[in-house]
Amino acid sequence: MIEIKNLRKVYEHIGKDKGKTEKIAVDGLTLSIGTGEVFGLLGPNGAGKTTTIRMLTMLTMPTSGEILYDGHRVGEEEEDARAIKQLIGVVPQNLNFDQDLTVGENLELHARLYHMGREERERRIEELLEYVELSDVINDTVKRLSGGMKRRLLIARALIHHPKILFLDEPTVALDPQVRRRIWELIKKMAAEGATILITTHYIEEAEAICDRVAIMNRGKLLAIDTPKNFISRLGGFVVEWNEGVHREFRLFATREDASSFLGSLDEAASIRRSNLEDVFIELTGRKEGL
Repeated sequence: MIEIKNLRKVYEHIGKDKGKTEKIAVDGLTLSIGTGEVFGLLGPNGAGKTTTIRMLTMLTMPTSGEILYDGHRVGEEEEDARAIKQLIGVVPQNLNFDQDLTVGENLELHARLYHMGREERERRIEELLEYVELSDVINDTVKRLSGGMKRRLLIARALIHHPKILFLDEPTVALDPQVRRRIWELIKKMAAEGATILITTHYIEEAEAICDRVAIMNRGKLLAIDTPKNFISRLGGFVVEWNEGVHREFRLFATREDASSFLGSLDEAASIRRSNLEDVFIELTGRKEGL
C-alpha cells in the first residue's frame, strides 16, 4: 500500500556563526506498510517523525527519494496528487475545528470540500457519527464537546471521503486512560475493516498495544523495524532496575535466570520485571520519548 524508498529531507540551517549549513531531517528512510496494517512511527523529539509525516501527506516535498501509494508516485503528476488525496485521511494533533459550528456542520463542510453530493453527505455523516458514537451530539457546537469526543470527531472527519490510508498524529494526547482505550479500540476496528493506519505517538505503551509493527527513528535515520513482540523478545524479556546516584539504571536479559544472577551481583537494591517496548526504545535510542 505505501512504499517509501530512500526518502531524504534536507533543510537550510543557520549555524551559531550565522553561516548557512544543511540540516538533515530525514536521512535515507526506506520502508513499506501493508494494507490493513497499524504501523507505528516512534522516535525522540527531533528524530524526523513529523517531517516524514509531512512528506507522506504532501505538505512538504522530499529533497530526494520516492513515496508511492498504490502505485501512485508522490510529486510527479497532478493527476497522481489528486488520486493520492482521495486515498489518504489525516488526523492532526491539533484540534483544528471551527469551534462555533456544530458537529454536523463541521462534517458537512469537510464533505463539501470533497465535492460529495447532498444525499451522499447526509448518509456518510450519519454513518460516521454512529461509528464513533457521537450521533447524540450532532447538533452541539464543537466547543461543548469533551476532549475525547473531539478526538473521535477528528477521526470521523478524516474518514468522510472513504480513505484507504489514515495518518494519526498523537491521536490520544492529553486524554485520560479510559478515553485513550476507546480510541485504541476504534483504531483496531478501522484496521480490521481494511484501513491502513500510520500512527505517531509519545506513549510507547500505546504503540505496543495497537501496532502490528513499529519503526524506531533517531536523528533522521531508521534504526529498526519489527513487531513489538519481536523487539522485546530480541533484546531481552526481563529487566533488572536499580538506582545509581540520581539515575535509574536498567539492563535487559534474555531469561529470568540471567536477570536473577545479575541482580545477585549488585550491592544496590534492585528489582526484576518483564521488559516492554519502552525499554527497547531507550536501549536503541539512548533517550526517553519526549527528551
